[in-house]
Amino acid sequence: MIDPLLDRLGIAALPGGLVIGGTWHTTTGAMLGARSAIDGARLATFPMADAADADTAIAAAAAAFASWRVVPAPRRGELVRRIGERVRARRADLAALITREVGKIGSEGLGEVQEWIDICDFAVGLSRQLHGLTIASERPGHRLMEQWHPLGPVGVITAFNFPMAVWAWNAMIGLVCGDPIVWKASEKAPLCAAACQRIVGEVLADFPEAPSGIASLLIGGSEVGARLAASPALPLISATGSVRMGRAVAVAVAARLGRSLLELGGNNALIVRPSADPELALRAIVFSAVGTAGQRCTTLRRLLVPRGERA
Repeated sequence: MIDPLLDRLGIAALPGGLVIGGTWHTTTGAMLGARSAIDGARLATFPMADAADADTAIAAAAAAFASWRVVPAPRRGELVRRIGERVRARRADLAALITREVGKIGSEGLGEVQEWIDICDFAVGLSRQLHGLTIASERPGHRLMEQWHPLGPVGVITAFNFPMAVWAWNAMIGLVCGDPIVWKASEKAPLCAAACQRIVGEVLADFPEAPSGIASLLIGGSEVGARLAASPALPLISATGSVRMGRAVAVAVAARLGRSLLELGGNNALIVRPSADPELALRAIVFSAVGTAGQRCTTLRRLLVPRGERA
C-alpha cells in the first residue's frame, strides 16, 4: 500500500541512495530500512550509496561547476527563489514528514521547514549583494578591484536532528555563490533528505542554465562521508554532527589542506542567579533540556546554581 504522504512528496519508491539533480540512480550498497522515530514502523527500504557512488556525485559536481560559476549571481538567486516557492507550497507535508521520521512535534517540524524558506529569502537577496571593493591605485590609469569567486563544489554532511534546515542553510547559500552541493544525509533520516532533493530536482528540470550536477544527494554510511572528506575536488566540507565525527572530518580535510566548517555537539550550561525570575527560569530550563526531545546542539546538559545561593 502506497503511503499518501510519501506519494504526495514524490518519494514513495526509492531505487537507491544516489540522486544527481532530479535523476535517481539504482545503487548496490547495504540495504537501509527507513523507520519512524515515533513507533519504529518501517517507512521504506532501499539500497544505500557507497564510496563509488560518492565519486560519481563528486565528478558530476566538478563538471557542473565550470558552467554554474559563470551564470550571473542574480540568476542563480532565481533558482533558489523557485525552490523556496515550492517549499512554501509543501510546507505542511514536509513538516509532517519530519514528525514521522525524526519524531519532532508538529510545531517544531513546521519551524524547521520555515527555516528553509527563510534562508531561501536571505540567499535571494544575497545574490544581488556579492559586492567587491574598488581601491585607488598609485599607478596612473589603473584601479584595483576586489572580486569574489565561487569556491567550488562543497560537501555537506548533516545529522539526524535537523534533517532539512542544516542542509538548506548550506545549500541555498552555496548555490547562490556558484558552488555545487554534494550532500551526504544522515542514514537515520533518508526520507526527509529525499523529499528535499525531489523539490530541487523539480526546479532544476525547468531551469536550463543549471546543470543537474549542482545538487546531489548521497544516502549512505560513514564510508561515504569519509570519501567526501578526503576528496581534493571538494575544497570545503561543512559537517554537522558529533564531536567524534567532526574530529575525523577535520583531520581528513586538513590532510589535503582543504577547509572545514564544523557544527558539532554541544555541552551547554545554564546559570541561574538569585535575581532570576523563577517562572521564566523554569520555562527556559525545561524547554532547553527537553525541547525537540533533546535533539539540539544547543540542548541544556548542565544546570549551574552558585553554591550558597537560592535560585
